[in-house]
Amino acid sequence: MSLDWIYYAISWILLRWQSLWDTLGIPDEKVLGTNWSWVLAIICLVVTVRVILFPVFVKQIKSQRAMQALQPKVKALQEKHKGDRETLQKEMMELYKTEKANPLMGCLPMFLQIPVFLGLFHVLRRLSPTNTNTTLYGWTDAQFHDATHASLFYAPLASKFGSTPQELAALHANSTTVKVVAGILVLVMMATTYATSRQMILKTGWAEDPQQKMIQRLMLYGIPLSLLVSGSLFPIGVIIYWVTNNGFTLAQQQWVLRKFPPPQMAGKKGTGSSAKPAASTPAKKSGDNSPKSPVQPSRTGGLFGRKAQPEPETPVVDTSKKLAPRPGAKPVNPKKGARPASKPKG
Repeated sequence: MSLDWIYYAISWILLRWQSLWDTLGIPDEKVLGTNWSWVLAIICLVVTVRVILFPVFVKQIKSQRAMQALQPKVKALQEKHKGDRETLQKEMMELYKTEKANPLMGCLPMFLQIPVFLGLFHVLRRLSPTNTNTTLYGWTDAQFHDATHASLFYAPLASKFGSTPQELAALHANSTTVKVVAGILVLVMMATTYATSRQMILKTGWAEDPQQKMIQRLMLYGIPLSLLVSGSLFPIGVIIYWVTNNGFTLAQQQWVLRKFPPPQMAGKKGTGSSAKPAASTPAKKSGDNSPKSPVQPSRTGGLFGRKAQPEPETPVVDTSKKLAPRPGAKPVNPKKGARPASKPKG
């Protein structure tokens, strides 16, 4: 299957942005050893791709939330079919199908960006003074020549950490400069890749499903470590794309997770609030059976205590007050009971 359509699409977007920055007055000459029109064109390529993939990103978040909501059911299936992996897998697939949840949906945006990454890698790898086919994928001779000599801090965008002396000589690049710039960018690429995975896991928590947990660990540790080796093979322009994409992902995830909190966070608050009524309900039950139940409903404002025992409340309190003053007779009722109480005593 030919990937030329990807190369044409990436080239078209990249060249349109570079032409726009030229029109807006970004100079073609190097400023601080950098051709900013080409660097900004790569950054804007990231923005274009992420805007196109934003609906997919929303679906990814919804799928992750759905998977988190299914964790209690998944855990119950694991307990039920412990030791029977085949039955467990069938039951879990049926559960995902019934609830319309896709475990692989969480990785879909990354999979969709792989063709873009490979397309940019292929396009930038062609930038060399020795390449005679300069008009491939919609490029002009002038654009190809400018992109070939474009650089970031005097390191050509087409060069890489592992460039051979022959490749660096063709690009008129200094080996030390290329290795320093490329090495710093590779470290930033690893750090931002780790940060994007860690941000999502800290907000949503580790999955209970072993497959999901394995994917999370691979995303968190495996991919950043693999970039330590593979990053030396990426052109500097591709690393700029990767670092910019990671920065965009961090900002996008932070906005989405703040605006739409994960269900786990809501579940923790719900369990905390449900624990309080659970503690208060037994108190009401024990209060109803105890002799002090008439006092407790009056605190809580309950209606059941007042209606259930309206008669015991008044006699108990009133008789205690009437019996206490009998020896003195005067403090009980000064209006009616003072004179009749003294007559039987006399």
